[in-house]
Amino acid sequence: MGFASFTDEYTSAVAPSRIFKASILDSHNLIPKLLPQGIKSIEIIQGDGGAGSIKQVNFIDGRDFSSVKYHIDELNEDKYTYNYTLLEGDALVENLEKITYEVKFESLPSGGTISKVTSKYYTKGDFMLKEEDIKSGKEKVLMMYKVVEAYLLQNPDAYV
Repeated sequence: MGFASFTDEYTSAVAPSRIFKASILDSHNLIPKLLPQGIKSIEIIQGDGGAGSIKQVNFIDGRDFSSVKYHIDELNEDKYTYNYTLLEGDALVENLEKITYEVKFESLPSGGTISKVTSKYYTKGDFMLKEEDIKSGKEKVLMMYKVVEAYLLQNPDAYV
């Protein structure tokens, strides 16, 4: 089995508690409303949305992927951490066994947030991923992050 890991950091003027609530805790409600051109729905198909739950993201017709399912491995509302594993779906191409994500929101002295996302790709056989192979996925995650951030900046009373 091969392995590749990538870490990205993003900063925001929005407090970590608000970003965490909007993009993690209420993602199944907020994200489809903010991104209807790409995401049809996000469903909690097992559990209550906390650790141990399984969520499914359903994309609109005509996209590269129709859906992905992921398991929430850890959800810590006090430390603003969220770890999950992609279980099945079109994003798991034939050479990928699984993808895990570790997300952490930390406070900046300015009152904003630094978001750290580590993606770990577990490949089958001796297949090795290169960073350029996942650039498109990272760009989509950043775009979603920026859309949530813009919503929170425009709606200062949301998710307080």
